[in-house]
Formats: sequence, structure tokens, C-alpha cells
Amino acid sequence: MPTRVVVLGAGFAGLELATRLSEAVPEQVHVTLIDQAESFVFGFTKLDVMFGHADIASVECHYSDIVKPSVDFRRQRVTSIEPDRRRVVTDGNTYDADILVVALGADLDPAATPGFVEGGHEFYSPQGAAHLATVLPQFTSGVALIGVLGPVFKCPPAPSESAFMLHDHLVRHGVRDDAAIHVISPLPKPIPVSVETSDAILAMLAERGITYSGGSMVTRLEPDAKRAHLADGRSLPYDIFLGIPVHRAPAVVVEAGLTEEGWIPVDPATFATRFPDVYAVGDITNAPVPRAGVIAEGEARTVADVIISRVTRGAPPPPYEGAAICYIEMGDEMVARVDVNFLAGSAPTASFRAASSAIAAEKRTFGQSRRQRWFS
Repeated sequence: MPTRVVVLGAGFAGLELATRLSEAVPEQVHVTLIDQAESFVFGFTKLDVMFGHADIASVECHYSDIVKPSVDFRRQRVTSIEPDRRRVVTDGNTYDADILVVALGADLDPAATPGFVEGGHEFYSPQGAAHLATVLPQFTSGVALIGVLGPVFKCPPAPSESAFMLHDHLVRHGVRDDAAIHVISPLPKPIPVSVETSDAILAMLAERGITYSGGSMVTRLEPDAKRAHLADGRSLPYDIFLGIPVHRAPAVVVEAGLTEEGWIPVDPATFATRFPDVYAVGDITNAPVPRAGVIAEGEARTVADVIISRVTRGAPPPPYEGAAICYIEMGDEMVARVDVNFLAGSAPTASFRAASSAIAAEKRTFGQSRRQRWFS
């Protein structure tokens, strides 16, 4: 009888896990992949939507296109998880798993920051990005404040990327000289793991007249006064506020008793939780790596290889090393690349490649390859 693998969440991690198992051991596993959404959107495409380069329909990947041996997709909402029994209840069924993988990601909580819902705009959801595509053309002068609203957020380069692309947008519309752009982030530098990458980003921000304030975050907005209050006590004016909302583990995961201090603790070598045969990957864990799609994909490969070794009775795979490639939008349709490795040695390592059109093409190929592999 095939091993029953239930995967909660069909983002980078869930999609990679299901695909890898289907490719490697289709006769030894049966994967049930559960997500409440109808489609998947690559995080980096939201910037294209936000600035009018694409619409939502063109960047959506529909889960109904997944046709893989031994993989069933279920569009359902998870209502409860019993990790000790590896039982999952959804709004459509109950599932008992031999191996349970929680990959539900981090929820956005705009209401956690006073004044943000009334006085700001988020661009981390497809809906938020699409809404901003209608709002940004109306911004022709004043201060654009791009602020992070919590200490934990996915995709560390995103605040800087959005600033570069906003600069380009304003230049195209002939109003850049009438606007100021200011980025507020809890990260002391844009990419803390790489001094070289951070220095390159900071230099390019400065060249474009964009201010970067690291080491703080926005804790409150005054919509009527159009002021943003920071954790360090400062208060800044704005005319348009673009925010990255507070991130939280989904309530169903917290209620299941899977979390500690807000996130699921895991063994960073295998992503096993304290519950037997229950794993967690992606933005929902406390693993000592950044939250990002490319990171989650690598974590999922590790868990898939653990499962493959188990069902084939093979040797255990090597521990997770935290290796990933991160593409960074630098404006002018140029993309930089940083190759990182967080856990293989005594300290993280990173190598930087300066922005170019060639790397921009490489990034497009990266997205196309995942779309073809996961959604077929």
C-alpha cells in the first residue's frame, strides 16, 4: 500500500514536494495536496502587476492544471490539524496521513498595525498588487513611504525592489523630480547575509535619490495626518504609504499546538517537527534561514528526499544546507543575483553578481521552468 503523504499548502514548498515525490516514487506514495486557493502566483510577479506590466490573469497558475502520477489536488480550507494523529480536517473531508507536511506559509495581518488598513496599501497579496496598479498612476508628487510593519517578513529584497520599480514608474510618467521615495526596514542592511549585495543595493538606491532607513519598522499610521510612526520613536510624513504587513502563522496551525513563539520549531537538518512523521517547511517555520520562495523550495526538496529514502529503504539524504539563488530587481529591467548558503559552514556565505539584462533573462527562465514543471 502506498505511503499516504498529505501536504498542506501549495506554494513553492508544497508544489516542489509533490512534484519531486511524483517524479521519484510514484508507485510508493500517494500525495494529497491541499490549498484553499484556486491558483498560485509567484511572489516576484506581484511587482509586475503592481506597476502595470502584467495583470493577475496572466500571472496566475491554476491548480487544476496539475496532472501528475500519484498526486491529487484538493481545493479545500484546512479547519483543524491533529499532529499527534496526523489527521487533517478540511471544509470538505478528513484526511489521515502516514506523513504530514505543513507548508501553509505565513498569513498577512494588515489590521495588526493601527491605521494601516485605512491609510496604507499592501502589495504582498495578488489583490493588493492589483489594487495598487489602479492607485499608483494617481501619485504624481509628494512622499512615497515604503515600510515594513513587522520584524519578520518574507523576501528580504522586496522593499528595495519595490523602491527601484517605483522610481522607474515615476520616471516613465515624467514626475520623478516631484516625488521622494523612502524605505523603512527592520533589516539594518537590505541583504544582511551579503555585505557586497547590500552595498550594491544601497549605492543604487542613493544614485536614484532613494532614502533607506534600516533597523526600524513602522508601528502605526495616522491616516488623517498622513504620518507614519516608527518603532524608534520617529514620525515621518507620507503622501502614499506602501506597506509590507505583519506576518503570522495561520490560526489553524497555532490552534493545533504546532507553534512556539509564533512559528513551528523544526530540526533544521530535516524539517521534522516534535511530532513523529510531521514535517513543516517554508515561511511557517523558525528555521534559521530567510523566508522566501526559493528557500522554501530547497527545504521541500530536503523533506522529499527524506520521504524517498524512507519508502525506498535507502540511505538518508544529506542534511539541509540552506543553499539558494536569489534574484533581485534593481530597476531599468536589470536583475542582480546572489548565491547564498546559510548552514553548510560555520557562517553563511554569499556571492554576488551585478545586475544585468542577462540575469533578468535567467530569472524569467527560472519562473518558466517552475511553472512548466509544477503545473503539468
